[in-house]
Amino acid sequence: MAGLIKREDIDEVRQRTDIKEVVDGYVTLKSAGLGSYKGLCPFHDERSPSFTVRPQVGRYHCFGCGEDGDVISFVQKLDHTSFHEAVEKLAARIGYELRYEDGGKGPSREEVGKRQRLLDAHKIADEFFRAQLLTAGATEGRKFLQQRGFDRAAADHFGVGYAPQGWDALLKHLRGRGFTDAELKLTGMFSAGGPGSQQRIYDRFRGRLIWPIRDIAGDTIGFGARKLYEDDQGPKYLNTPETALYKKSQVLYGIDLAKRNIAKDRQLVVVEGYTDVMACHLAGIPTAVATCGTAFAADHIKIARRLLSDDGSGGEVIFTFDGDAAGQKAALRAFEEDQRFVAQTYVAVEPTGADPCDLRQTRGDSAVRDLIASRRPLFEFAIRATLRKHNLDTVEGRVAALRESAPVVAQIRDAGLRPGYARELAGWLGMPIEDVTRAVGAAAKRGAPGAAGAGTQPAGAAGRPDGAGFNSLPASGQNVPGVAALPPSGVLPSFHRPDPRDPVASMERQALEVALQEPAMLGGAAWERFVTARFATPAYQAIHDAIRATAPGFSGDAVQWVEALRQEVPEPLQPLVSELAVVPLPAHTAEAVQKYCRDILARLFELQITRVKADKLGQLQRLDAAAHPEEFQQLNRELMMLEMERRSLRSDA
Repeated sequence: MAGLIKREDIDEVRQRTDIKEVVDGYVTLKSAGLGSYKGLCPFHDERSPSFTVRPQVGRYHCFGCGEDGDVISFVQKLDHTSFHEAVEKLAARIGYELRYEDGGKGPSREEVGKRQRLLDAHKIADEFFRAQLLTAGATEGRKFLQQRGFDRAAADHFGVGYAPQGWDALLKHLRGRGFTDAELKLTGMFSAGGPGSQQRIYDRFRGRLIWPIRDIAGDTIGFGARKLYEDDQGPKYLNTPETALYKKSQVLYGIDLAKRNIAKDRQLVVVEGYTDVMACHLAGIPTAVATCGTAFAADHIKIARRLLSDDGSGGEVIFTFDGDAAGQKAALRAFEEDQRFVAQTYVAVEPTGADPCDLRQTRGDSAVRDLIASRRPLFEFAIRATLRKHNLDTVEGRVAALRESAPVVAQIRDAGLRPGYARELAGWLGMPIEDVTRAVGAAAKRGAPGAAGAGTQPAGAAGRPDGAGFNSLPASGQNVPGVAALPPSGVLPSFHRPDPRDPVASMERQALEVALQEPAMLGGAAWERFVTARFATPAYQAIHDAIRATAPGFSGDAVQWVEALRQEVPEPLQPLVSELAVVPLPAHTAEAVQKYCRDILARLFELQITRVKADKLGQLQRLDAAAHPEEFQQLNRELMMLEMERRSLRSDA
């Protein structure tokens, strides 16, 4: 089992990875000045680009929605992976072998290399199958899609392909791309036949329509194949067997296409097949996914919870099942897993038994949307399904139904809903509410699964401190005045975004942008002046304090510099640090950047001189020159030196 990744290795991965190359895989970036790139934000819908990436400091920031982070957090958020998984993925990308604490270990360089070869083989096979769908031999495959209402654009969007008839079309193609038979045996795309050591491999998928099965990051890891010809003796659907890449209990078909909409809409729709996923997406339900030949179980729930941010703040999971006995049985199996969710779970059942693909084909897109809209709580479905097993026209049947359905009500997670469903159950049974309430209470005491913790909030939901007592900074561009002074000792400070119309705050911001993005400009005398500067804006002063505290350990690496500063400032100011680190400087050449930075720092230092001069002039005015001639002369000399320094700064600028 993998242990904690060593901190220095995390820093190394962050430093070595080009954030622009990673972001380019998700967002089209265009140059926005020297060393800056812009694109449409992947975290919210927008028409004009406000998502900025600054490779030099290894960070991104959206000036529209406020999302920010480094390359690790970007992969976490876009691929919905854990921090640990994101670091391992990036390490594999750059060929860096991670070390782990406490004797734990992760994948070796050799294992990473083998996995990449498997992924490469699947990518090439995916491209091969898609190309084959356009050939004369794939007529039956194209006809199958057309009959179900899927055109060429739909096939392209979902990557549908065709496996040619014959035994070695894919085998020859992959051998020609440099893959050995030993490697190909590990992909699951080939079967083996023949005696003992003389076994030869041949194509597993032949004469079938092919759907690529991709992981949440969009990498093809397996295939699903549908029979097209009567003489095919295999099953109707044939999937990749379990491999190092493909674990069917951990895979949801369509998750790569649905993940953004699932996270945005806080909705996950679970259907039963590949064509059902296609039908839902094309009908306007882009949150649909399907399991791959297995029931929706614990590992699938982990994926769902990660996408839904299943933390008690909402979200819904909708299961679609046929109205027949098998569909009801599947729904009840899903109910058994319901207690693992914080999101509300629902079931949408089509009484005629039509699946989403059939519905779209016969009654149009609106019928698919209506099916999802008709959802009802899964526990209501489970209760009614339990009642249908009994004859409610007899006393014995009603008592038996109560005994079996009371534990179902007791499992309802929300304590506020349980009494309501107890009343509903009493009405459905035609029994006194007191009798039903007692039965539900007894079932809960007997330890009905999930009943003991029903109604309790998950860890980290309510009662969690928000921002450690700090007020969050408003979104970029909002007009909120700065706070004049820090609160008394022992009271946590409150930071607000400075007024952008304030010329002093504007100048201080520009100086911090220079310090974060071009720290080399703070060498020698410039550093001495910078550390003694006073910032009038509390938020900027806090960042200035962090710079002073962090600078002694500065190694010269800008990525580590910005990350260290983020860790040093109060948590609510971390997004502001990212923002200052990525905002494009108004210069388009290296020489212009240097001149701009010198000018901004000169303005900051001149402002500090002006403030010191004002203090000393005040002292001079209050001083009795006759009574303190030496002090009077000293103040005059200091004022003269300050004025000379100010003129020198202007001259240099």
